[in-house]
Amino acid sequence: MTIEILDLIAEKGGNPDLVKESQKKRGESVELVEEVIEMYKAWVKMGFEANQLSKQLNANQKEITAKKKAKEDATDLLATKASIDAQIVALKKQVAEQEVLMRSKASTIGNIVGPKVPVSMTEEDNVTVRTWHPEGPNGKVEKKADILPHHEVMLRLDMIDMERGAKISGHRGFFLTNDGMDLNQAMINYGLDFLRKKEYRKIQPPFLMRKDVMAKTAQLDQFDEELYKVTGDEDDKYLIATSEQPISAFHSDEWFESPEKQLPIKYAGFSTCFRKEAGSSGKDTWGIFRVHQFEKVEQFCLTEPEKSWEMFETMVANSEEFYQSLGLPYRLVAIVSGALNLAAAQKYDLEAWFPFQGAYKELVSTSNCTDYQSRRLEVRCGLKKQGETRKVYVHMLNGTLTATERSMCCVVENWQTPEGLTIPPPLRPYMQGREFLPWVKELPKSLQKKAQ
Repeated sequence: MTIEILDLIAEKGGNPDLVKESQKKRGESVELVEEVIEMYKAWVKMGFEANQLSKQLNANQKEITAKKKAKEDATDLLATKASIDAQIVALKKQVAEQEVLMRSKASTIGNIVGPKVPVSMTEEDNVTVRTWHPEGPNGKVEKKADILPHHEVMLRLDMIDMERGAKISGHRGFFLTNDGMDLNQAMINYGLDFLRKKEYRKIQPPFLMRKDVMAKTAQLDQFDEELYKVTGDEDDKYLIATSEQPISAFHSDEWFESPEKQLPIKYAGFSTCFRKEAGSSGKDTWGIFRVHQFEKVEQFCLTEPEKSWEMFETMVANSEEFYQSLGLPYRLVAIVSGALNLAAAQKYDLEAWFPFQGAYKELVSTSNCTDYQSRRLEVRCGLKKQGETRKVYVHMLNGTLTATERSMCCVVENWQTPEGLTIPPPLRPYMQGREFLPWVKELPKSLQKKAQ
């Protein structure tokens, strides 16, 4: 992932002030922009010097040829040629090394923040775009003390086994059991069918990625905080944290020469996802809301550059329609500039209501990454038009439709009754037609004591 370096160079039609302002909005280093500009100037200077040496070499070669034709001694000229050759080899190595350093540094500059993003360094300033309630515009969310939290609903329905999960897998480990597995599969299949009806192509990617490919689509800090490394007989690989990562690389080094015919492409990605959650110690420890392994249905779209913001709105609308169909109250939130990851130009979160906790919690994130990912992956868009000096890349967008274990938490907390769980109507065809799941067991004594 990287920004276009020429966007930093005023002489090449870039606007370094725009990039600096974007960095400022993110709370990231503005000085970093100047550093990359200076590295670019040094790189260009080295390239110019190498080019001058090549011209000297060509002139020298002509003199050598003339001397040989005249059967004259060219020893001195040959010695000069050898010297120039050595200088060119050394300088070209420096040019290549400088380019690697420059591009590596440039990759730490964030994407240009979109014009509609609220500017702030604190997520307390996230802006609520709109809310939705199944009872209509006048419906009100409320905290309920006389119901069970999601993990206790699942325990009473014998859907999960956290104790044995932790014994086998460690912290945040779990087993899905019985109707827990059925409900999870229902969420997956409903999500995939929901997107297929909207002309998305289903795709299930590999769960392992090579490091060099992952580095083109994931931020450096993700390697330490989020990604699990797998060591085997071949090169080291990484478990995916989202299907966005392999799907973004699916078309790497490809060129959509007729984008008006070939784009957009809309993928409904499905995968198991693996995350360390290194920065989440003590956060959301109940049940299966925040775990190291989970399933997710993902929207991933490629568009022409001028059509990505329209697609962004479409993807957000898809997510809203999905959760409306499940009858879950939610709010749609525009994320502040200081909380955006480097790739995102804009991000909306859909936060659904958890009535026992009396809080909105994130179920969906949708981001427009514009050409920030596609540039590093070399996914080109359209043939060069007359007068164009830069490559044009597709725009890439990603958005959760459902991280199914987390969505299940919200479903069971909202749809519980004193006798058990009512299954939301869209999921019933995927649950053998069942409409209701009665309690099958009591809570463990330790939780019963807490409830008293």
